[in-house]
Amino acid sequence: MADIIHLLPDSVANQIAAGEVIQRPSSVIKELLENSVDAGARRIDVSVVDAGRTSIQVIDDGKGMSETDARLAFERHATSKITQAEDLFSLTTMGFRGEALPSIAAVAQVVLRTHAADSELGTCLTIEGGRVVSQEIDNCPVGSNFMVQNLFYNVPARRKFLKSNQTELSNIIQEFERVALVNPHLHFTFTHNDHLMTTLLPESHKQRIGALFGKKVGEQLLSVDVDTSLCSLHGYVGKPEAARKKGARQFFFINGRYMRHPYFHKAVQEAFEGLIPPTEQVPYFLFMQVEPATIDVNIHPTKTEIKFENELAIWQIILAAVKESLGRFNAVPTIDFDVEGKPQDIPVYNPASSKASPVSAPRINVDEGYNPFRNSSVQRREVPRDWQMLYPDEHDDSLVVPPSQGSDTFDEQMGISDIERSAQHYQYRGQYIVTEVRSGLMIVDQHRAHTRILYNKYRNFLSGQPAPSQGLLFPELVQFSMSDAPLLEEIQDELRTLGFEFSSLGGGSYSVQGIPAGVEGIEPRQLLTDIIETLKEGGQKMEDELHHRMALAMAQDAAIPVGNVLTQQEMENLVDELFQQSEPNYAPDGKTIVTILPHETLEKLFR
Repeated sequence: MADIIHLLPDSVANQIAAGEVIQRPSSVIKELLENSVDAGARRIDVSVVDAGRTSIQVIDDGKGMSETDARLAFERHATSKITQAEDLFSLTTMGFRGEALPSIAAVAQVVLRTHAADSELGTCLTIEGGRVVSQEIDNCPVGSNFMVQNLFYNVPARRKFLKSNQTELSNIIQEFERVALVNPHLHFTFTHNDHLMTTLLPESHKQRIGALFGKKVGEQLLSVDVDTSLCSLHGYVGKPEAARKKGARQFFFINGRYMRHPYFHKAVQEAFEGLIPPTEQVPYFLFMQVEPATIDVNIHPTKTEIKFENELAIWQIILAAVKESLGRFNAVPTIDFDVEGKPQDIPVYNPASSKASPVSAPRINVDEGYNPFRNSSVQRREVPRDWQMLYPDEHDDSLVVPPSQGSDTFDEQMGISDIERSAQHYQYRGQYIVTEVRSGLMIVDQHRAHTRILYNKYRNFLSGQPAPSQGLLFPELVQFSMSDAPLLEEIQDELRTLGFEFSSLGGGSYSVQGIPAGVEGIEPRQLLTDIIETLKEGGQKMEDELHHRMALAMAQDAAIPVGNVLTQQEMENLVDELFQQSEPNYAPDGKTIVTILPHETLEKLFR
């Protein structure tokens, strides 16, 4: 039998390995920024063109590399971070595997200009597809300058599956935010298509949070600070009023490294139990320091999943620390009294020094002989015997309202008859509308019912005539983070079709002059943020999927909230309008709206 097993060429092996480490342009940003932090940089400049498709450039003023190190850095498993296996349990750097640079060079065209602090001249190294093209002496500043061009140029399948420029740019900015957030002592700049998007000067953690996500987020934070023998925890959690259903900024960092940890996330959520609804989340920015030997970061290519030796104990520390922070916040509530128009001088009565005469009781004169029904001036009107003449059109058939279209079909499906459906509705716990029908009791979820009605309306607006807009008396200033602003720009035409009127002020700030009619009372920022977060949750960005998610987010925000008490007329109008919809059984997200409790089931309950 002929031998069939053979070794893959280095170029193929490098491209396969690059698929795990470099998944999209944001992966390149992450790896290069972490290398700059490990190099001791004080300033890092990031510049991308076409959301990283054309080029990605990261410049730092770190210690740089020598001519030999620059060449060796692009060899697989070549690293300066560790020398033996035991070093994996004492890591103090972001990188350690030696896979990032060779993975990037395997799928892109890379130009590296670097200059070590103890060398007179620097080095310019050019690599294409993992193959060294040239290496020359270069008179560049101290530090490193990585230029990555034409990402995935030799892997067309990977390049074809990249998302839109706005989506890829949003992912790049998210990686940039994570590195900038945990390193507030560094100076960062970010440029896209020669447009400077942000400049972050060295500052405190709280100032960096406000610079990245807006001053309003920074103003709603409570400090968390605790030191134990197992870990040191500091950072900030949001106040209960900062909770929101979507888009809450939530960050965990361990030893300067961003991580995802659902178990620790539950600890924060449990601390807010009873203070916020279960469906909402609060923002938090928590930074932990532990002994490197007690964690394992070498379990995932992206190094965002980390195992802890004392996971349960740290969970309890997080829960206690957040509760303590909330306790300090609630211990001394602030009460602001309105002092406008207060009297300046109020005479004080002192009974010991007063010589005034005693105060006598007031006298009340009552006319005991007064009878309001005697000699009344009120004129009575007799009801005419032929009162029917007052309503000549009582039996006019032209006033009879015809049944709504679409209701017969739904009634036949659910076993409901217009004649046999009760005109009286009962609202249970501000969430369900209960009414009697021929086959039993019909139960309608009022929030989902209104969501279905509004969803169909907004979909019609997106596919037909633009929705009416309600102008604001005073334009409202709305601030979005760097990662949200590109998505907002991508869907601005659809937003205007829905009835939004806004203009960009630069730097992620927008002036909102109008909102869709019918959503008054909802903050424009909350409405726009919920739409963006709903779009982030979906993988596809086809036009139909985009319209579905935008209409869904709008409808869920504007629908009647749970707990809102409705009158009989409002319940009747809601049920009637629901029956006119094409799909009244289910909400746009697939959840049940209407259910029937059969009469037979009720009979069994009382046997």
